Amino acid sequence: MKLVITLLIAFLLGLTAGLHAQTDVREYAQRSYQTQRTAEAPAVDGSPTEAVWNLVEWSGDYIQFEPNAGEAPTQQTFIKILYDDRNLYVAFRCLDREPGKIEQRMGRRDEFPGDWVEINIDSYHDKRTAFSFTVSASGVKGDEFVSNDGNNWDDSWNPIWEARTQLDSVGWTAEMRIPLSQIRFSSGSDQVWGIQSTRRDFRMDERSIWQPQDRNASGWVSRFGELRGLRDLQPRRTLELQPYVVAQRTTYPAEEGNPFADGTDNRLSAGLDARVGITNDMTLDLTINPDFGQVEADPGALNLDGYQIFFQERRPFFVEGQNIFDFNLSQAEAGGQHTSDQLFYSRRIGGSPHRVLSSEAGRNYYVDQPVNTTILGAAKFSGKTQSGLSVGLLESVTEREMAILDLAGDRDKTVVEPFTNYQVGRVQQDFRGGDTYVGAILTGVQRRLTDNPELGFLHREAYSGGVDFTHRWKDRAWYVAGNTVLSSVRGSEEAILQTQTGFEHFFQRPDADHLTVDSSATHLNGSSGLLKVGNVGGNFIFETGATWRSPGFEINDIGFMRNADEINYFGWAARRWQQPFSIFRRLQVNGNVYTTVDFGGNLLNQSFNTNSHANFTNFMRAGAGASYAAYRASKTDLRGGPILRKSPGAEYFAYVVSDSRKKANVGTQGYEFRTFDGTQVESSLSVFLTWQPLDAASLSVEPTYSTFVRADQYVGQLDGSGGKEYIVGQVDQRTFSTTLRLTYNLTPDLTVQYYGEPFISRGRYRDFKRFTGASLAEEFTDRFEAFGAGQVMYDAESDTYVLGPEGTLTIDNPDFSFIQFRSNMVVRWEYYPGSELYLVWSQGNTASGDPGNGLLRSLGENVFSDEVRNNFLVKVTYRWLR
Repeated sequence: MKLVITLLIAFLLGLTAGLHAQTDVREYAQRSYQTQRTAEAPAVDGSPTEAVWNLVEWSGDYIQFEPNAGEAPTQQTFIKILYDDRNLYVAFRCLDREPGKIEQRMGRRDEFPGDWVEINIDSYHDKRTAFSFTVSASGVKGDEFVSNDGNNWDDSWNPIWEARTQLDSVGWTAEMRIPLSQIRFSSGSDQVWGIQSTRRDFRMDERSIWQPQDRNASGWVSRFGELRGLRDLQPRRTLELQPYVVAQRTTYPAEEGNPFADGTDNRLSAGLDARVGITNDMTLDLTINPDFGQVEADPGALNLDGYQIFFQERRPFFVEGQNIFDFNLSQAEAGGQHTSDQLFYSRRIGGSPHRVLSSEAGRNYYVDQPVNTTILGAAKFSGKTQSGLSVGLLESVTEREMAILDLAGDRDKTVVEPFTNYQVGRVQQDFRGGDTYVGAILTGVQRRLTDNPELGFLHREAYSGGVDFTHRWKDRAWYVAGNTVLSSVRGSEEAILQTQTGFEHFFQRPDADHLTVDSSATHLNGSSGLLKVGNVGGNFIFETGATWRSPGFEINDIGFMRNADEINYFGWAARRWQQPFSIFRRLQVNGNVYTTVDFGGNLLNQSFNTNSHANFTNFMRAGAGASYAAYRASKTDLRGGPILRKSPGAEYFAYVVSDSRKKANVGTQGYEFRTFDGTQVESSLSVFLTWQPLDAASLSVEPTYSTFVRADQYVGQLDGSGGKEYIVGQVDQRTFSTTLRLTYNLTPDLTVQYYGEPFISRGRYRDFKRFTGASLAEEFTDRFEAFGAGQVMYDAESDTYVLGPEGTLTIDNPDFSFIQFRSNMVVRWEYYPGSELYLVWSQGNTASGDPGNGLLRSLGENVFSDEVRNNFLVKVTYRWLR
């Protein structure tokens, strides 16, 4: 009945939104710009005053997009476009009645600081993808690859191009030189490209656009104007080579007696990145012995619920162009929940070895364990044809990694990671002018496990394959989308048994009648899917649908999945005000409903959420939301035990951010979840400050403090006299972290940046309890029984607890204090377009403190201790373009 009610609410939300959708959408005539071929290339110096620019006319009449869509902008903008056989040239005239107030903030590439102007080029004219080039008044460049009709903007794309700017008495001007080799297009004697141009007026927080578009209209690229006059263009086959050399020195405290920890490590290496134009439309990217030494460290994190922690990909080769391989398994809701499950998660490639050995100093037994798996090489083949076919192929090979063991001077090697091959293939075909597309994806992992019995717990092979589609109609406002995926993993009986009984599956759950553990299986198959329908045009928008993952679905060899054996129903609707009114520049109110069941029909979650977000006329932002968790249950909390009902509760969040145009920008965000019976309370509070004392310098700091108190936190499971005993306790976890960033720009191409994050999480346990077996009881006291007086004894010598009236249950002390410090300072100089010099100093320390101490005391005692590792790196790249 609860499930039916939830689905009915989702349907009514969607119906209500659909009836009001696609109203108040203003249509504009499509504009066009007539360009000319030039025999003389203009000098790119920021001042478009040369005679060659007289070949074409200025095109103005920009119109506001934000905040007052459709109205005249505060300051007008003009654009000119020329081309020759090798380049596209773009000039801008940005008028300003008060040129002394033009904001010339500096920043790193793709930070888009201060005033800026931009051109988007749909050179395929597929109305789904575009290349974006941005330059700020201070001369900082930004570039992005736009896909999915403007829903995805990938700033990892870094083409070679030039831009210069100048200020004068009537505003500022800009010139761009964009090599045709850096964008993709098909051959044709008389081509038409889609174009759009945007200007940001920083001090008015205003955006104006060349091709008018209503804020309530769906899509972005599909509503571009046209660039005409491109005649007899011949696509150029790109050839780019970027060799690198890196020297690295690491210092750390020497460990007495450990031959592998003498206090210093040195490394000198070289590699090559290459990009080859195979055809007019297809490009091959190669990397040999890639180096990721300048990559920013992952943020600190500690999770007690057992789920994997998702970290963003930061390595340039895998980040750039990753959008073509995107295949998300879950929906992304408006203001609601969002999961990171995806079929391809590139962080699996080159990660830490799966087999971990540790030194045992007491036995004079030491290990030199590789930290990461070496990537021998990787290749990407990608592009899009004139017929609308997108192709993406990726393959990467990682080295067989060996750990070196030293036992009293005698050395031996043992394998900790096998030679592994990874593949991903992705295709998408556009139909109906890009309003419909159908796609497919295949992934594969093969590990060479022959003669490596130590690695028998790994899958020998892992494959997945799926199809997806999106169909839009009624001016792209309405859509229906879906996907389905099949997965298969193969390996030894040990490997498949470990998968069946692992955290993501827990086939051994005693109450899971629909699951069976097969200890003789050598393969495991599964499926997943998504189907949703929605409307994103007009003031009322909505989406509703369902996802599923079968019990045997497994993709974590190359993808990311938190849990299988789930069916999720969702629905959301929103009312948005895109035009300013009263105190608001923009306002949106969202409502969400969620229901989750497993494949046995057991209800796991039923919740409702509402949230609202506003931009105010005083340029502040704020938002707030609340959720009602009507029913909660977990099939993972007891780590293979039965489904455990969790007490219902409510959560709240709110944030407020000051005017981002100011030199100092402050914001805060708070969150709380509390069950109605008080058995779980968690909260967090973060404050951030961004300060721009100079156009060339910025500082940001963000401290965060969170608490987590739960009366039934899993501690362990033991074999008792009456069978298996599940032990829980009340945990009091306190976490504090601070993220600090400093950036200084000497020039737009020379930056110094510092990043640092101290992190500490401390947990103390008390009030241990045993699970009664009444897993679905409504009252907490019926689900757990507290150990009585005299039934909990602490042994300080062994640091264990002895539980129960007979004293037969022993658990390790679960208290913890995890401390981590990560920082790096990077000097980056683009001394020639596409060629860079990096000077890097990174520092890190991981320690365990005393859980009895306070957070700040433990942090101070351990972060800057003598155990800090320092890493110094110099990297030089040279990018050669033909």
